[in-house]
Amino acid sequence: MDRRDLLAAGAALGTAGLAGCAGLFETQSARRGQFTTVEDRGPQVYHPTHSDGMTMIGSGTDGRYRLGLMYSYAHAFWTITGSDTNRADVGDEETVHLMATVWDDETGTVLPSANVSAEVLKGGETVDSRSLWPMLSQNMGYHFGDNMVLDGDGTYTARIEVGAMQARRLGALRDAFDEGATIEVEFDHERSTIGDLPYEEFPDEKGNAGALDPAEMDAPIAQVPEPDALPGTVLGSATSGDAEFVAFRPDDAPEFVDGGAYLAVSPRTPYNRYPLPFMGLAGTLSRGGETLFEDRFEPAVGPEIGYHYGAGVEAVESGDSLALTVNTPPGVARHEGYETAFIDMPEMDLTLEA
Repeated sequence: MDRRDLLAAGAALGTAGLAGCAGLFETQSARRGQFTTVEDRGPQVYHPTHSDGMTMIGSGTDGRYRLGLMYSYAHAFWTITGSDTNRADVGDEETVHLMATVWDDETGTVLPSANVSAEVLKGGETVDSRSLWPMLSQNMGYHFGDNMVLDGDGTYTARIEVGAMQARRLGALRDAFDEGATIEVEFDHERSTIGDLPYEEFPDEKGNAGALDPAEMDAPIAQVPEPDALPGTVLGSATSGDAEFVAFRPDDAPEFVDGGAYLAVSPRTPYNRYPLPFMGLAGTLSRGGETLFEDRFEPAVGPEIGYHYGAGVEAVESGDSLALTVNTPPGVARHEGYETAFIDMPEMDLTLEA
């Protein structure tokens, strides 16, 4: 099955860490060639066994699209199909883990897309080409990546194709990103660059509930606001699958809401407040036993709100009941510490306070 079908349901960063990616009960560092074990892990976000260093190798723009390109050691990660996770191991020829963050050059908002691909060329010849997975890591948050092949030392060009944004856009993003972009980044690679990246193990913290801190990097990290910083009225919150869901009503309804109110839900990871894209989220709003709304919440992104899910409703009042159902878990590949969370996500029932 094609990756896109699965997803449908410069400055060095030096010591900045990137959480490695894990198997069900073991992780592998491509640099060290070692395995470490985390036993009795639950379906939650947990502290990884180690962190791999990464470095930014370049950036580029196309209109309002800006892209930062990074790489690290090649390492395993987890993809997800429905509610099933699958470990993607390092191929024999794969040498680096290539990562890209895409954001709006005007507002700094990290942009979601299910369609990002990379072609890496050396001397005008293609060395490797593949679709990049939307991914979630503890210190990069939401980004795109995959293990790729580099053919020795030299100068390379990465040609990144970014698909048009499929999520609704709010505010300053409203009239942008209807079209995709092509961004080329030239970079020099030496094997020693990868070999010299830092590597840190966490023998005492590994497997415990918790997460690495966001990295300090020359690219924005997608984080949604704290509940009390959301622009509007927070109506209630609940947790499911170790994710927090905050329901709120923005001060201003988007233009696509024809009268009434915009009911928004902001799912986020614990600890770092990263958004959870490509989720199938539905809700039922009721009052006094009468159903007022029962439908899908559509993905959307805005500079002040970040990535969220929303729906137009007639009105929201205190005492209303909101039942939220996750029909499809977040369709993002996961680095270590996230691969057991955000999968089994029971229904949530909220009593709203407007």
